[in-house]
Amino acid sequence: MKFTLGVALNPLEHLVELARTAEECGFASIALPDSIFFSEEVAAAYPYTPDGSRFWNQDTPWVDPLIAAAAMGAATSRIRFYTQVLKLGPRNPVLLARQVGSVANLTGNRFGLGVGLGWTPEEFEWCGAPFTDKGERADESIEILRLILGGGMVEFHGKHFGFDRLQMSPAPSEPVPIYVGGHTEAGLRRAARTGDGWTSAMMRFKELVQTISRLAELRGEYGRAEVPFEIQAVCIDRFGLDGYRQQADAGVTDAIVVPWLFYGAGFDADLKSKKDGLYRFAEEVITKMEPTA
Repeated sequence: MKFTLGVALNPLEHLVELARTAEECGFASIALPDSIFFSEEVAAAYPYTPDGSRFWNQDTPWVDPLIAAAAMGAATSRIRFYTQVLKLGPRNPVLLARQVGSVANLTGNRFGLGVGLGWTPEEFEWCGAPFTDKGERADESIEILRLILGGGMVEFHGKHFGFDRLQMSPAPSEPVPIYVGGHTEAGLRRAARTGDGWTSAMMRFKELVQTISRLAELRGEYGRAEVPFEIQAVCIDRFGLDGYRQQADAGVTDAIVVPWLFYGAGFDADLKSKKDGLYRFAEEVITKMEPTA
């Protein structure tokens, strides 16, 4: 099993040094969150907290994850980056393909695109995208991204998006993996049908096991059971070496963690405390996990 460092809610000035340290400690990837803006009022409940409230406020620091990946990639040489997750619905897929291709090229193919629909109507509407039919639009967006990033002259004519023949150069020299988020049946089906993996929000172990089993069923249904597939998990009740071994046995391929939280440092901790947490986690967990096949 691999380990990915989650960097949500961190000050921007910490990000590059955290990436350098995570690479030194043997982390496989950095998970980059996405929030376009904070609206004072929202018309929908946040789907991943019990009461639907947001756990951040208007002053919480965010950076565009694609720009963060480029900056952190320039300061590292091996560690990978992926969005966890980028809100696909408010974004135009043609413009997004240009941005993703640029990051993939500038990082030497060390970038993966984790996507979700997006949950707040304001982010859709104020960015010029309709909130209706967001599932259909996401399906077309994923198809467009794969088409353009695959290189060559391409065209697309769908229900929600369309363009005549175009080419973006240079195309990435390797395919950009697309990881699909979502806990609903529709989201799991989208991941099983179109994704190179599935990525979770915060989940308890029992629910995670059930979800992994359902994904296996769906991948079989779509004839993709033998295709390599990542399970990126944020499990909130299995920690420590034994806990991560349980996650691996359940089918998790990539555990997303924030190590300094395990050792008493909060999200607002100083950079040294966060780095100390990375070193300690590497010593206590990463170096003792059995190597993956």
